[in-house]
Amino acid sequence: MKDQTAKHEKFTNRLVNEKSPYLLQHAHNPVDWYAWGEEAFSKASREGKPVFLSIGYS
Repeated sequence: MKDQTAKHEKFTNRLVNEKSPYLLQHAHNPVDWYAWGEEAFSKASREGKPVFLSIGYS
């Protein structure tokens, strides 16, 4: 039998540290989002990957 507490744990991505109410809404999405900024662009450049931009509102 699996531990029942594991079902209630949420994935948390780096948006949990942001101040924007919109970004905080997505802090538990199963995507490791980066906020717009140097960290995201540096990682994309290092890994030779495109930047996937998600635009929304609330």
